[in-house]
Amino acid sequence: MMTKEELLQSVRPLVREAQIVPFDEIDFSEAVRESCRQNYCGRYATSWACPPAVGTPSECREKFADCTHALFFSTVHLLEDSFDLEGMEEGKKAHTQAEDEIARLCGVPRSRVLGAQSCNLCAKCTYPDSPCRFPDRCRITVEACGISVVELCSRTGMKYCNGENTVTYFSLIFLD
Repeated sequence: MMTKEELLQSVRPLVREAQIVPFDEIDFSEAVRESCRQNYCGRYATSWACPPAVGTPSECREKFADCTHALFFSTVHLLEDSFDLEGMEEGKKAHTQAEDEIARLCGVPRSRVLGAQSCNLCAKCTYPDSPCRFPDRCRITVEACGISVVELCSRTGMKYCNGENTVTYFSLIFLD
């Protein structure tokens, strides 16, 4: 088993920034979930990976309560301009690849990973009519569980914004 410092050193080549956060310092907030209810992304109540299907923030907290800490990390991707949707999508894919590699390195299942994008494994989610087709591969976002990325950045000293014409993505991997 790697020490926390060894873990941070091993992920550094894959990320912009990474910090170990004690579990007790991660706030699962109903206020964060309010943005989900506003449905800005259009996925509220349409996916097993989004609220309300993921459970309340309290239920999400309980799901990870056996963890002692989490690895919080970011990747940064250059864009041609602030409207470069293709670049943002390429950045998301690269971030997800790094996320998967780090989860393997940590030896944790997908269920312990909260990522930067909601699940898109299926062209049409089975929610709410049938169970998830791939519950072991479902991708849930940090915010879907009521965790504020902005607050975690502030708490850890990580940068939320990394300059003009960039996009920054964040993930949180819960560890024993």
